Amino acid sequence: MRVAITGGTGFVGRHLAERLDDPVVISRRTGVSLDDVDALAAAFAGCDVVVHAAGINREIDDQTFERVHVEGTRNVVAAAQRAGVGRIVMVSFLRARPDCGSGYHESKWAAEEMVRGSGIPHTVLKASMIYGHGDHMVDHVTRAVRTWPVFGTVGFRSRTVRPIPVADFVDVLVAAAEGRVSEPTVAVMGAEELPLAVAVRRVARVAGRRPLFVPLPVWAIRVLAQITEWTMVVPLVAKAQAQMLAEGVSEPAPWAPELPSELRPAHPFSEQSIREALPVEGRFGWRDLRVSRASRRARPAIIG
Repeated sequence: MRVAITGGTGFVGRHLAERLDDPVVISRRTGVSLDDVDALAAAFAGCDVVVHAAGINREIDDQTFERVHVEGTRNVVAAAQRAGVGRIVMVSFLRARPDCGSGYHESKWAAEEMVRGSGIPHTVLKASMIYGHGDHMVDHVTRAVRTWPVFGTVGFRSRTVRPIPVADFVDVLVAAAEGRVSEPTVAVMGAEELPLAVAVRRVARVAGRRPLFVPLPVWAIRVLAQITEWTMVVPLVAKAQAQMLAEGVSEPAPWAPELPSELRPAHPFSEQSIREALPVEGRFGWRDLRVSRASRRARPAIIG
């Protein structure tokens, strides 16, 4: 089975590529853009399956939700049709849906609908939070609690999450690519459902920190998200993530069937799995600010 992976150098795509034999890895880093249908079709030639894992959780410069999720998916579908690809597997979000006020959620839903209307056999995986080495979940919580003695949690009532270890999610991707997932759209959730505050405290404990946890109203989290999107290379929390945390990430919206029991993620959000996902870098610092990246780019290159 020959598999092409869009977003193949990103978090999920990279882990999937490491599992497969000789995948076709597609990303801007490998020189194939989602903007170029011809290049995508050439890359998909001879592939049995396209795993569409490309996506962003915040907009920056010309990388908008419309361009990446909507136009990018339109081009992936067109290229797959041209190349005669036999199956598309799309990585989406558990609560992606229309008319909810979030550009991330709405653009992911629009992308799902394009895959469903492609005429190509497909599997849309509506996934809960995926964590592992190089993620934005355990990574950011760990670095935050190592940097500041106070950590804000979302809201005053308990929202729940069902985190998925990335290795378990890769198992699901492989099953879908092989045609072992019969439903065209399925919800993929972790084995353990727990309150968000409990999940955060568990990460902090594994990271060796016990910060003061302060509940914040949703509006304050949204303000923080906007500020960090403006100021950080990878924001502490993105606006789309603020909505995710405010809603909880444990039930699909709209409803979608779960995977068959034998294919569902089986590993809990354990201290061992968290420890395996801990980032190498310890804290947030100057290099995480966008102004720092801009200043580094502005410096003259030193050759020789």
